[in-house]
This record gives sequence, C-alpha cells and structure tokens, in this order.
Amino acid sequence: MRTVLLIGGIIIALVLGKLFIFSKPGKESSESGKGGSKSAGRSGGAVPVNVYVIGRESIENEIFASGTVLPNEEVDLKAEISGRLIKLNIREGSVISKGQLIAKINDRDLKAQLQKVEYNQDLARRIEGRQKKLLNVEAINLQDYDVTTNDIRVLDAEKEVIESQLEKTEIRAPFSGKIGLKNISEGAYLAPGTSIVTIVQSNPVKIDFTVPEKYAADIHVGSLIKFNMDGDGGTYTAKVVALDPKVDETLRTLRIRAVAQNPAGRFVPGMFVKVQVNLAANKNAIMIPTEAIVPVLKGKKVYLVRNGKAQEAMVTTGLRTDTKIQIIDGLKSGDSLITSGIIAIKADTPVKVN
Repeated sequence: MRTVLLIGGIIIALVLGKLFIFSKPGKESSESGKGGSKSAGRSGGAVPVNVYVIGRESIENEIFASGTVLPNEEVDLKAEISGRLIKLNIREGSVISKGQLIAKINDRDLKAQLQKVEYNQDLARRIEGRQKKLLNVEAINLQDYDVTTNDIRVLDAEKEVIESQLEKTEIRAPFSGKIGLKNISEGAYLAPGTSIVTIVQSNPVKIDFTVPEKYAADIHVGSLIKFNMDGDGGTYTAKVVALDPKVDETLRTLRIRAVAQNPAGRFVPGMFVKVQVNLAANKNAIMIPTEAIVPVLKGKKVYLVRNGKAQEAMVTTGLRTDTKIQIIDGLKSGDSLITSGIIAIKADTPVKVN
C-alpha cells in the first residue's frame, strides 16, 4: 500500500512540475522572439555607417618615385684596327687620367709603310725642284711638271692615312675615371670592335627617375630633389639638369635627370634610390580617408549620404598621403562621405549615420 502511494506521489509531482515550471521558459522565449521581431521592424533595414564631412585643407605637394644612379660618363673602349696587343697598361679598379695610354697594338708594318712614303716624298720633292728650274727656261713642258706635283700631293695623302692608322694603334682614356674589369689579355689578337675595358666616371653621378605626366609642368631644370638609398639613413640632394622632351606613350610618365656630387664615391652607378620631389603647396585641396575609395572598372567611386540614402559619385584622385587621398574632381565641400560599411551598401541603400 505504501509503495502505491509513493509511486502516485512521484507522478503527481512530475505533472505539477510540467505545468508550472517547464512551461515558463518557453513562454518567455516566445515573448522575447516577438519583442525581437518588433525591434527589427522598427529599425527599417537601414545600414549604420560612419560619415566624414568634406572640407578643404592645405597639403604639402610631394611626389615620390623610384630612381637609378647612372655614371656621369661611361665608355666601352674597343679596338678600331686589327693587330696583336703588345701592351695593356691598366690595373683593374684603378683611377685613370684623361689621355693616359691604356693599350698598344703592334704597329711595325705601319711604321714601315710610313717610312716608305717619306722616302718617296723626299725623292718627289727633289724631282719637282729640278723640273721647276727647267720649266723656267722652258726645257720641259708644263704637263710633266704637273704630274710631278700631283705625285707629291698623293704621297702627302698616303702619309696622312698611315699616320691616322698609327694613332688607332694607341688606345687612350677619353676622360678621367675608374677602370673596370678587363675583357682581354696582352698578346691577344684584336679585330675591329673587340672590347678591351670599360671606363666609368662617377663624380658627379646622374639620378634618373620618372613621374606621372600630370606633374610634368611642375618640375623645371634647376629644381632640387631629395633622395635616399636602402641601408643608408642619410638624405641627399640633387639638381634637375634635363627633362625628356616627350612623355612615354605606354606608361604615361616623364623621364627626368638630376645630378648629384659624389666626391666620396658613396653613390655607385646602378644603385636603386628613392626620390622625393617637392612641388608647390596646395592650400585649397579636398582630402578624404583612403578607405572611402572604391575601385571600379571605369575608375574610382565613393558613396555619399543624401536624403537618408547612399548615392554613388565618380571621382578623380591626385596626391596620396599615409591616411588620405586628394580628390581633384567629383566632390565638393560639405558633402557627407560614407567611410564604413561600404561593402554592405549600394546605390539608394537606406543608411543610418552613427
């Protein structure tokens, strides 16, 4: 009897618990769900965004470019005539002066030809002297005298040709500089065009760099630029000496050349440098946060808030800083620019300004 009563009491307790305890969370959850639906309905589906009110500000007009160090002068010395190299008067990496003898080609055959011409010249001049006396007394005709004088002129021309060939057997430095690595050794046979050695003049040095064509009118001969190198904390200056007279049609860039003094040899031809060009300051520029720009197929666009909705605006950009970018066309002062949630919006999307 006690067992039956105990079992009955347990059943009654479970039924009461079901009715009064476990039914309440469900009800609260239902009510909460209803409240959430009402709250979502009140939001109206607007996307919350941050807005940047556009104004005008003053910016330093600077552009940065990649440049290359070039030697002031550079030449690859080559043989002009054929022959055996009998002397190579260089030490790789050493400094050489203008006019210094670098290489000598065997010239014995040319000297022999020159001596032969000089002997013939001497004989022709003696004959011309005798014939001139005979011509004065009309002992010979004028034609024979003209032939002799013509022979003298021909011999003079032959001598000049041989002397020019002799000059080509000596290869001298066209300017002062530093000798590179030699390409041939003494005793080798040279043909015309054979490379012997390269001479490089690296004080001063040239700095070549390019800038977009839209800045072509802002850079002039005589302007100063700054540049620095990787691994070197210093900043150096150079003076613009020339601008390419035409713009590269493929890259739409203008090539510029500057010159920097290099007495210590710090700048080695072929090095990469980072160039900074200071242009005139812009005191009335429109600058916006970089993250507001959206690249598209036909250019760049931004989103503005107008009448509670997002509106597209195509823009033309200019200079860029670490956090902002200049807008040349497409925006005006007072526009409300959307700077957040750009991925989630499109034209005419309702927005809510935070």
